[in-house]
Amino acid sequence: MTPPLQIGLLLFPDLTQLDLTGPLQVFARLPGATVHLVAKTMAPVPSDTPLLLTPTITFADCPQLDVICVPGGRGTDDLLDDEETLAFLRQQAECARFVTSVCTGALLLGAAGLLRGYRATTHWSALAGLDAFGAIATKARVCVDRNRITGGGVTAGIDFALLLASMLTDRATAELIQLALEYDPAPPFAAGSPHTAAPAILARLRDLTAAARQQRQAAINRAARKLQSCPLG
Repeated sequence: MTPPLQIGLLLFPDLTQLDLTGPLQVFARLPGATVHLVAKTMAPVPSDTPLLLTPTITFADCPQLDVICVPGGRGTDDLLDDEETLAFLRQQAECARFVTSVCTGALLLGAAGLLRGYRATTHWSALAGLDAFGAIATKARVCVDRNRITGGGVTAGIDFALLLASMLTDRATAELIQLALEYDPAPPFAAGSPHTAAPAILARLRDLTAAARQQRQAAINRAARKLQSCPLG
């Protein structure tokens, strides 16, 4: 009998819940897959919305995963120098079939030293930050480089998960899941990208997020210095 696919998604405080729940909805429909919500402890984890997330397993009890997936959100800033989390990711990445992320979860993979020499993407506002970790920043909805698969911002997590589903099983299975979810995007506005949004809207968002981006950059700089001073094998 073929053992079940082991898929784990990382939980941490202040993650962007759609980064997690979009892929989770896809992975949960994969035949023969066991999906874990992995956290340091079994305590409920607050997201960046009122939605409280419940882990299913801890770092210590987590089996070797076939897929490790790291969502993003403002909580990644606090984890860029969290050695317990980075060590868990490195350990899982050694034998995982796929090492993946959505949105700014790619920065966490970078801080763990797992994107050196790999093409990767993330949310458009954080893309330049990947360079600090030796990644090759790539503008893409989903970026595949060997067994590293990274998704762009938030909603790209569904695209990422469907593509990965096809790689883990086959295209027909992924298309069945897509149809079951009625994933047929038709946004009411062409404002989902800095390349299509009105300049005034883009400028306003940049103003609103200036402090957060400054905080993120400081966290990236600290994590990059730490990674450079402790090179990985």
